[in-house]
Amino acid sequence: MANRSHLGFHLWICAFLLLSIHGLSFYLPGVAPQDFFKGDKLRVKVNKLASTKTQLPYSYYSIPYCRPNKIVDSAENLGEVLRGDRIENSPYEFQMRVPQMCNVVCRIVLDDKTTKEFKEKIDDEYRVNMILDNLPLVVPMTRLEKDSPVIYQHGFFVGRKVQYAGTKEEKYFINNHLTFTVKYHKDVQTDSARIVGFEVNAFSVKHQYDGDWTGKNRLTTCDAHAKRTVTSSDPPQEVENKKEVIFTYDVDFQESDIKWASRWDTYLLMADDQVHWFSIVNSLMIVLFLSGMVAMIMLRTLYRDISKYNQLETQEEAQEETGWKLVHGDVFRPPVNSDLLCVYVGTGVQFFGMILIAMIFAVLGFLSPSNRGGLMTALLILWVIMGIFGGYASARLYKAFKGTEWKSIALKTAFLFPGIAFAIFFVLNALIWGEKSSGAVPFGTMFALVFLWFGISVPLVFVGSYIGFKKPALDDPVKTNKIPRQIPEQAWYMSSAFSILIGGILPFGAVFIELFFILTSIWLQQFYYIFGFLFIVFVILIVTCAEITIVLCYFQLCSEDYLWWWRSYLTSGSSALYLFLYTIFYFFTKLNITKPVSGILYFGYMLIASYAFFVLTGTIGFYACFWFTRLIYSSVKID
Repeated sequence: MANRSHLGFHLWICAFLLLSIHGLSFYLPGVAPQDFFKGDKLRVKVNKLASTKTQLPYSYYSIPYCRPNKIVDSAENLGEVLRGDRIENSPYEFQMRVPQMCNVVCRIVLDDKTTKEFKEKIDDEYRVNMILDNLPLVVPMTRLEKDSPVIYQHGFFVGRKVQYAGTKEEKYFINNHLTFTVKYHKDVQTDSARIVGFEVNAFSVKHQYDGDWTGKNRLTTCDAHAKRTVTSSDPPQEVENKKEVIFTYDVDFQESDIKWASRWDTYLLMADDQVHWFSIVNSLMIVLFLSGMVAMIMLRTLYRDISKYNQLETQEEAQEETGWKLVHGDVFRPPVNSDLLCVYVGTGVQFFGMILIAMIFAVLGFLSPSNRGGLMTALLILWVIMGIFGGYASARLYKAFKGTEWKSIALKTAFLFPGIAFAIFFVLNALIWGEKSSGAVPFGTMFALVFLWFGISVPLVFVGSYIGFKKPALDDPVKTNKIPRQIPEQAWYMSSAFSILIGGILPFGAVFIELFFILTSIWLQQFYYIFGFLFIVFVILIVTCAEITIVLCYFQLCSEDYLWWWRSYLTSGSSALYLFLYTIFYFFTKLNITKPVSGILYFGYMLIASYAFFVLTGTIGFYACFWFTRLIYSSVKID
């Protein structure tokens, strides 16, 4: 029976990993499917203007595009607001499966102000984002390689800048004609259809017409009656003062074999999944190497040491002890700044719980990209809820250090990390406000964040701390001497600074390839939905942090240095330093950010991310070393 239950457990694990790798096996969409019949109205919504050069989103109507009679905001969730999404209605309206050609949206005449606004957005390579039936508008782009899949770019460029050969003069052209393609999957029985794709090709065309503009003129450059369509060879529309710009669009409908449940698959297609497999194999090599070292220490060295120590009988033999047993009377002595260590350990537990649960939900498909802002909202809610575990962990450790003021430790746990992160976030938000960007968090949302922190998170941390402090204190396996033992002079390679810096390299090495894809999805606005790979890498990170800390902790104790508490935290936590250094490298090699404000935003957010990574990895290393020291010192007989 036992073997059968073990087999069942292993089958469950294998099934979970397979499903997580395939990513979309448990696709749970953010919205219910909507059926459209021929002639039904389709309303296109507009989202933010976004640029990888500035990282500052703007509302669609912040530049003088064609407007509907009344602009209506769609309700955004917390994550969408924090991302800078501003979803509004638009003048673009289609009829299901009714192709349209050369529809005139509006005509504007540029003045100095509007010319400057369009030129600035073209200079900064802003892209226009739209939504139809919850699908984002994409531009299909074919790669040069033969048989390579089509890749999709979020939104279309506002325009393009051209410099003609032999001149220094630059001309700006606006994309004023949009050729939409709506892909649908038809139900043969009911004749209804579901939308499975929303694509566009944007053109710049200087529209011509006869006579004066009345609003009902027939264009000679684009005419449905004469079957005259816009092509890339048409003269482009220049952005200049006093020039008129006529905005037009075509819409075509294409039947598709793609089913509604799989409509996101083309957007999320990872052409480079081999790189992810390489990343995992690379990480597993690191884990196997460390596991071998840990196994050698645990089975060979420790077993031999413990057997030898337990056979020591005479006082003379006991006095000749060397190695880690010598420091048994000091190894559980509370460290300096023990309160701060308790706070950081509690915060790390809070982070660990948040990321683990979010990762499981994401692997199971609950945080699909169709639910915009869902991931960020989930992370915030989980962080708040996990406050109870953070408070519990910090209070338990605090009591083990013979602390008595549990309310003080609860207060520090509730405010230290969130306070620092919120202060940086507030400064960055003020900079975004100064740029008049839609990425600036409104006052109402700021109030909601403060309420989540003070109204829910802080009380939960106090509840957790109260429960943790009421539990009986952890008993140390060995007694602590009253007088601290002198630590012998250490070799240079056993110094704190050296071992801490060395300890962070392997955990960072286990995740840095996946880190590249995460940074690309955040800063280059690409889809990231390979949570299966990410979950495996997260497990590998946990194992690597734990093992490297145990190995270095053992070497430290063998050299009669018993100050392991803080060092165990900093050993694996130092991987955050390498993460931040990598983000600096990424900034200068992959991003094309030119504005100082955008650079400050990048480094500000990456500083918060690195700080969070430090707290998470440090806590994993600390608990691994905590378990290891308690295990080895409880295994030997102390006279």
